[in-house]
Amino acid sequence: MSWLKILGAVIVGALLLTVGILLGHFAIPKAGNGQGAPSQGMPNWVQTVGRDLNESLLQSFMDQVESGKIRENLKTLASQPHMATTKGDEELVKLLLSRWQDPQIGLDSTSEDVYGAFLSFPDPQRPNSVAVGVCGQNSNQIFSTRRSEKEVTADQAHADVVQPYAAYAPPGNPRGRLVYANQGKRSDYQELVNMGINLNGTIAITRYGGADRAAKAVNGAEFGVAGVVVYTDPADINDGRASEEETYPNSWYLPPSGVERGSYNGYFGDLLTPYYPAKEFTYRIKESEIQGIPPIPTQPIGFEDAQTLICNLSGPVAPASWQGSLGCSYPVGPGFRTGGLFPNTSDVQVNVYNQRVIKNSSNVMGFIRGSEEPDRYVLYGNHRDSWVHGAIDPSSGTAVMLEITRVLGKMLKEGKWRPRRSIIFGSWGAEEFGLIGSTEYTEEFYSKLRDRSVAYINVDISVFANATLRAQGTPPAQSVIFAAAKQVQTPASSSMSVYDNWRNHFNRISPSYGVIPNLGSLGAGSDYASFIHYLGITSMDIAYTYDRNKTSARIYPAYHTAFDTFDYADRFIDPGFTSHQAVARTVGNVLLRLADSLVLPLNVSDYGEKLDELYSAAAQGDFLANLTANNLSLDPLKAAIGQFKSVAADFNQRIKKLKEEESPSPLQIRMVNDQIMLLERAFLNPQAFPNKYYYSHVIWASKSSDQATFPGLADAYTSALETGDWDQVQKHLTIVVQAVESAASTLEAVA
Repeated sequence: MSWLKILGAVIVGALLLTVGILLGHFAIPKAGNGQGAPSQGMPNWVQTVGRDLNESLLQSFMDQVESGKIRENLKTLASQPHMATTKGDEELVKLLLSRWQDPQIGLDSTSEDVYGAFLSFPDPQRPNSVAVGVCGQNSNQIFSTRRSEKEVTADQAHADVVQPYAAYAPPGNPRGRLVYANQGKRSDYQELVNMGINLNGTIAITRYGGADRAAKAVNGAEFGVAGVVVYTDPADINDGRASEEETYPNSWYLPPSGVERGSYNGYFGDLLTPYYPAKEFTYRIKESEIQGIPPIPTQPIGFEDAQTLICNLSGPVAPASWQGSLGCSYPVGPGFRTGGLFPNTSDVQVNVYNQRVIKNSSNVMGFIRGSEEPDRYVLYGNHRDSWVHGAIDPSSGTAVMLEITRVLGKMLKEGKWRPRRSIIFGSWGAEEFGLIGSTEYTEEFYSKLRDRSVAYINVDISVFANATLRAQGTPPAQSVIFAAAKQVQTPASSSMSVYDNWRNHFNRISPSYGVIPNLGSLGAGSDYASFIHYLGITSMDIAYTYDRNKTSARIYPAYHTAFDTFDYADRFIDPGFTSHQAVARTVGNVLLRLADSLVLPLNVSDYGEKLDELYSAAAQGDFLANLTANNLSLDPLKAAIGQFKSVAADFNQRIKKLKEEESPSPLQIRMVNDQIMLLERAFLNPQAFPNKYYYSHVIWASKSSDQATFPGLADAYTSALETGDWDQVQKHLTIVVQAVESAASTLEAVA
């Protein structure tokens, strides 16, 4: 045994000596040709491994971004409807592949990844409708809602415009007395019960907002409602304007016949294959096991039809907060009033003929290989599919992405640039049905993406309107977005940056920085969802939007309707496409900083402010008093946050010293970059939310409570007030403390 030890020591010593000689040979500068060229035999990586962001190249990129090119892109993309898996969608798949394979402006490589997605479509032979008929006389229909939107331009007449419907709503023909249930929240239905209204067998008409689409039906079914009708109230989308003269094509406001389509699905990803990519070989659950979709027939309608129904209801007047802009005082029902448009014996019937099918949907992927760190990925994505023409949602984002890839592809093909890290572009399929393409991608490549991804940039709707930038993201993304926004001029003024304009419109007071633009939080409304909630990848979503002082619209008015067209975008959203150009320059700037900076431009210390904010919401008032009364303390959480902030500050000091070195060690650079990259992963706990698919991020998971603290803690606290189960509160306190301590340890210096 002793001889084996001696032999092993000799071998190890020899290996160490060899490594030392090689490192000395390649790391020590040698005399060259007098022009700074490396001597013969020196690997190229020795010269390039320490290269940093090229600011002049960054400026060159921004200078090459053309508003006219983006406009051309959008005109092509929105020329016809392109709902997921339809002919229009398939043609865009070919367009993306063609652009990214172009020999002059293309990328290094492309792929088309196909998934068998579980989708829902209306029956073209049997249109859905909402009808009024006399009770007991099935053949006596006296009113029916529009089956398509009014043709105010030629776009609405396109043969491929899909009729309004609620995706995933089950087929059926329930009939009953009509009630008005405001936004379809659980509390709204309870309010009707409190008024003495029996909801069993009724049809509820609700307005968009307040609760998720699917929740309106799920909540209603719990109270015995047989069917649900959904409409967009002009008070919520049109600043109260409801006449044809005040709406598109005369302004940006939604015409009375406009109907918002959408996925009535409370989860994201393919519904039959949770946590697995939807391939041919994949195990699929039974349809009866799907959660979060309407259990009762549901149908959206336009507000002109909603006016006919609501303004003829009987019963008490709805609360003031339930009133809208249909031109009448809203009663709640049930049933119709005497002397109105309909006999008071009339019922409402919801006729739904939706079909659920599995169809192939494609992601189109484009790749640029990194030169120094090809195994580190910066991801940029936007979905491709729409409900109708989809000029704003999503084609404004695709138009911007195509312009960014055109400029980068040209620089790449001309040999002027190659990123330090690899860049992956994704054109996601079937997003509108529940973020399917992006979620299936994260499932299929889970391990690779988890281990190698630096950040994910999402640009869905790139321009809601043309007033100011609006960005959402996790705290480390704040610094890189700010840096980029300061370098781009706002379209409104050549003397003002996008950053300054953004700060003027949306700002907050930061304990560290003073008055700064407000970076919003990410929910699960677009393709960043699986990247942040499931994989824990630093994520952001960037767009231009409207001035909240000038409109109260919850989103741009033509959203998900047949009026979201190129003409609408060109005339009312961004004439001249200068806001699209500003977004492309800002997002492209962010992308290049993430791909080319020697040290990742993500500030880990910025998480400290968010942790303090969430802690403070729990450490005051009734929340704290109730915790104390049940022998629960926030002291461990306070200590963990303090430790995180201290470690993060030390980490930033180490980065500062590293940057000051003339030739920083590549291994040290790689080490701190990996710590930055993996910080977000430290907040993941797959066991924290067992009843919520994909949600594992302790800071950003969804919550139903209105308490402004950590989501799991907030929901457990609210539940404990009703049930007395304070053990769950202690459990979620433990989960948060453990996550914060884990994040702090991720940033500690490696001994």
